[in-house]
Amino acid sequence: MDIHPTAVVSPKAELADDVRIEAYSIIGPRVELGSGTIVGPHAVVDGWTKIGERNRIFPFATVGYPPQDLSYRGEETRLVIGNDNTIRENVTINRGTQRGGGVTCIGSHNLLMAYAHVAHDCVIGDHVILANATTLGGHVRIDDHAILGGLVAIHQFIRIGAYAFIGGKSGL
Repeated sequence: MDIHPTAVVSPKAELADDVRIEAYSIIGPRVELGSGTIVGPHAVVDGWTKIGERNRIFPFATVGYPPQDLSYRGEETRLVIGNDNTIRENVTINRGTQRGGGVTCIGSHNLLMAYAHVAHDCVIGDHVILANATTLGGHVRIDDHAILGGLVAIHQFIRIGAYAFIGGKSGL
């Protein structure tokens, strides 16, 4: 492991041997990070969060924090992220809620560009692109190979089908 001396990593976190944690990042006690994952400077990964292999989390991302839902009362809910994802600067990804099934899931080979937000109980497939400042409300499902342009806002409980393309500054 390559952990910068200014990083705060819980001794209870489960980290693969070749994980890299850069300066001033925080890794919580219930986090699992898979092989080859890199957490950039000032990023926070917390909560019941499992991240697969070869993911890259850029500076100031907040991954696995509690959902922004008034029903949430601190229950054990999860965030599960697959392999080979790129999570750019200032991205926020929340865990699920009990009434929404308890899990937010992100597949593999996805690109979440700067300032994207993935709310509670979302399910994102594989090879999805969320361009800068794309915002997903709770319980959104995005199927494989969909592309959402910059500043797209998706209302809660919406499904975006496979290979869909939504132009920038659109809303559903």
